[in-house]
Amino acid sequence: MHTVWKGAISFGLVHVPVKMFSATEDKDISLRYIHKECGSPLSYVRKCPVCEKEVAWEEIGKGYEYEKGKFVLFEKEELEQLTEESSKSITILDFVDLTEIDPIYFQKTYYLSPDQAGSNAYRLLMEAMRQTGKIGIAKISIRSKSSLAAIRVLENCLAIETIFYPDEVRPVTQVPGLPEAGIVSDKELEMAKLLISQLSTPFEPSKYTDDYRQRMLDLISHKISGEEFHIAPARQESNVIDLMAALQASIEAVQHIPSDPGTAPAAAGAKTKPAAGTRKRTAKASGAQAEAGSPVLSEATGPIPVIAPKAKRRSTKSKETIS
Repeated sequence: MHTVWKGAISFGLVHVPVKMFSATEDKDISLRYIHKECGSPLSYVRKCPVCEKEVAWEEIGKGYEYEKGKFVLFEKEELEQLTEESSKSITILDFVDLTEIDPIYFQKTYYLSPDQAGSNAYRLLMEAMRQTGKIGIAKISIRSKSSLAAIRVLENCLAIETIFYPDEVRPVTQVPGLPEAGIVSDKELEMAKLLISQLSTPFEPSKYTDDYRQRMLDLISHKISGEEFHIAPARQESNVIDLMAALQASIEAVQHIPSDPGTAPAAAGAKTKPAAGTRKRTAKASGAQAEAGSPVLSEATGPIPVIAPKAKRRSTKSKETIS
């Protein structure tokens, strides 16, 4: 890993020399702008619109536009003096619980490793934070930008995550079109909670992949080899307007397989034929429960709320319960 910062963590009178490394990497595929006529990549030119000439880096300074067309200019040395004192120190201001910080504040994660002879102090700070369950809120300056940061224990390493200052987070009240407070249907709420319960699972990061990046890499590979590349048509989404119908369909689509290890799953495509006399009794019981507004029991998922159907003409055909 490439070292992006060197300094020390400071809490009280204790100093822990550390080196910083990026914990994440951007794997987006970068595309260049190409001149279609000759196939050459385009370059960006730093051109002065007044002098109408290209400007070299040594002729470029920095300035702040305080009014339209009016700037105050800064020398490189002036800007360096602003961060000189704080650029080599991570000062822990407070220790808090991680659950107290909303994820909206987090920016970028870095790893910290002990530097020089700081292993003992590094190990002490890490173990103390691990046993107290606290994280440190600190100030750090990286590449002339001052940030708040959260220092926490990640496995056998200290990690630091830069976080936004409170005035950098836009308030929710600025979001347009938010729904007003209202009453939620109890039946729809129960269906939504049941759907969430059936979709709940332990977080496994490895099962989530960047499908777009993989398709782009496949396209690049085929382009290089001169093969013709075909993109499969997108799956047609069903336009379900009825919220209850959408919830019911979603629950039926994610019904869990019975977890009994002694029960072997049926072969793919095979239909299980109910025992003689069972079909009519099941259908009759299900119909009675639906009319009474009570849930129909399913061996796979437990109680599933059923919407009482409208009155219909009696059919001579028996109805099967869908499980």
